[in-house]
Amino acid sequence: MTLLQEGNPAPNFQLALDDGSIVSLADLRGTPIVLYFYPADDTTGCTTENKEFSALAPEFAARGVKVIGISPDSLEKHGKFREKHSLSIPLAADPELTVIKAYDLWQPKKLYGREFMGLIRTSVLIGADGMLVRIIRATRVAGHAQKMLDAVDAYLAQRN
Repeated sequence: MTLLQEGNPAPNFQLALDDGSIVSLADLRGTPIVLYFYPADDTTGCTTENKEFSALAPEFAARGVKVIGISPDSLEKHGKFREKHSLSIPLAADPELTVIKAYDLWQPKKLYGREFMGLIRTSVLIGADGMLVRIIRATRVAGHAQKMLDAVDAYLAQRN
């Protein structure tokens, strides 16, 4: 497992997107990237988060930033989720948890006294150089996408 720390190289990834294409870190080199990891399609918190990222998609695009949502759900489920909620952000499927584990986000969780393994809702900003610039664990879903956009603005201001 990788220890996710700002300033370290981002773990490489290659995943299928819900539009049928494949995306990898290597293909996006030279472009800042936001990856937001969320537990499951069509749940209350994940729907809110995906709608917020979709609403801010034009803002990220205007800054030259590629945004991708990642969950363990299948491409088929992603497609239905996207259509149902008119989402505009590409969604990547990681049912084998390969990328989720590479980013060290498959961890013990506790809910109603029950312990289980699950995805820790987190977003990462990867700089154009492939380094981890900002890692934000989503302790509150509402406003999480805006926090990432603010992190992008700080990163871009620092580069200029």
